[in-house]
Amino acid sequence: MRPFLESRYRILAVALVLSLAGTGVWLVASVFQIRELGGGPVDLSYVATANAVGLLLAVLFGGAVADLIPQQRILLTIELTKSLVAGAIAALALTGTLQIWHLAVVGFVLGVADGFFYPAYSALLPAILPADDLLAANGVEGTLRPTIMQAAGPALAGAVIAAASPALAFVVVAAAQFAGALVLTRLRPTPLRRSEPEPGDEVALAADAPAPPSARSAVGSLLRDIAEGFRYMVRTPWLLATLVFASLLVLVIMGPIEVLLPFAVTDQTGGGAGAFALVLAAFGIGSAIASLVVASLPLPRRYLTVMNLAWGLSCLPLVVVGFTDQLWLIVIAVFIVGAGFSVGQVIWGTLLQRRVPPELLGRISSLDFFVSLLFMPVSMAIAGPIGEWIGFGPAFLIAGLVPAVLAVLVIVLARLPQDELRHPLDVAGDARDGGMTGLGASELLSREPGAPSAS
Repeated sequence: MRPFLESRYRILAVALVLSLAGTGVWLVASVFQIRELGGGPVDLSYVATANAVGLLLAVLFGGAVADLIPQQRILLTIELTKSLVAGAIAALALTGTLQIWHLAVVGFVLGVADGFFYPAYSALLPAILPADDLLAANGVEGTLRPTIMQAAGPALAGAVIAAASPALAFVVVAAAQFAGALVLTRLRPTPLRRSEPEPGDEVALAADAPAPPSARSAVGSLLRDIAEGFRYMVRTPWLLATLVFASLLVLVIMGPIEVLLPFAVTDQTGGGAGAFALVLAAFGIGSAIASLVVASLPLPRRYLTVMNLAWGLSCLPLVVVGFTDQLWLIVIAVFIVGAGFSVGQVIWGTLLQRRVPPELLGRISSLDFFVSLLFMPVSMAIAGPIGEWIGFGPAFLIAGLVPAVLAVLVIVLARLPQDELRHPLDVAGDARDGGMTGLGASELLSREPGAPSAS
C-alpha cells in the first residue's frame, strides 16, 4: 500500500503494532487477574471506570499538547510510561502483593496515556502522508488495531495465562510497550502544522525550531487552544451533532462490552481465558476485514449516513450475547459488531483529517474523544451493578437496540444527508473545504462519533 512507501510511516506502523500488542495482552490479563484475586463484574467496573476517568481528564489537554509539541515526542513518552506502569503491576503480581486498587491506579494512568496518544497520532498522520493516502493509512490502522489488539494480543495473553499466570502476561505487556518506545526513537520529529506559512517563514517551521512565544506560557496557551477548538466544534453543526450521538452511544454500549462481556463468556459458556481470547479475536478479525474492504474502496458519497448506520446497526447482535450459552453464537455476534464499528472508524478518521484545518486537528481529535467519551466513566461504573441487578440478558438487550434508534434519529434530526451532498469528499482537493474556511451553522449540519474503541 502507498503509505508504506514513506519511511516515517513504516516506523510509526511498527510502533503502533507493538503498542497494540501490549494493549491486547493487557485486556485479557487484567480481567483474569481480577478473577484470580476473587473479583467480579463490580470490581472490573471499578478498574474500567478508573481507566475511563483518566482518558476523559487527559484527552482535552492531549489535543492541545499535540498542537504544541512534536507528536513523536509525545508518543515516545507515552510508550515509556505504559512500559513502566505495566512493569510495576507485573512485579506486584509476581510477588503476590497485587491488589485490585493497584489495577485501578494503573488503569487510570493508562487512560491518561491514551488521552495523549490518540490526538498525537491523529495529528501526526497528515503531517507525514499526502491527503490521497490518508484513507489507506486509516484503513491500515483499522486493520492493525483489531488484528493485533483484539486478536493476536489476546491470543498471546490466553496462551501465557494458560501456561503460567496473568503476572507473566503483564511482563509481556511491559516488554511490548518498551519495544514500541525504542522504535519511536527512530522517528524524526515533524514540524508542527499550526497554520499555513507566510513567505519567508519556512525556517521557522524546521523540526527543531523553537516554539512560538505563546507555546511557552503553558497553562494560558493550553486553555486558549482548547477554547479555540471548542468554538470550532460549536460552530460546526455536523461535528457537534455527531459527537452528541457518540456520547449517548458510548453510555449505552461501552459498559456492557468492556465490563459484562468477559463474564458473559466465562459464566454463560463456561469458558476460560482461551474462550475470551477467541471472542476478542472474532471482534478483531471482523474489524480487520471491514477495514481492508473500506480502505480499498472510494469514500462513500453518503459518508455521514453510512458511518452512522454502520455504528448503530452493528450493535444489534449484542442482543444475542446476553441470552445464549453457546460460545459460537457470541463469536459470530461480536464478529459482526467489530466489522460495523470498523467501517465507521475508517470513514470517521479520514473525515476528520480531510474536513478539519491542519492547525486544529489535534484539538478537534481531542474534543472528539472527550465529547464522545463523556459518559464512558458512567457506563463503566454502572455496568457491573446493573448486570448483577437486572441480569446480562436485559443489559445486552438495551445495548443492542438503543444504538440503532439513535443512529436513525441523528441522521434525520441533524440533516446529515443534506450536509454530505453539499460537501462531497470524493476528491482530495475538497478535503478541507469545511475546516479551512471556518464553516458556521448555516453551512454544516451533521457528523458522527469517534468509534468506541478501547483502545
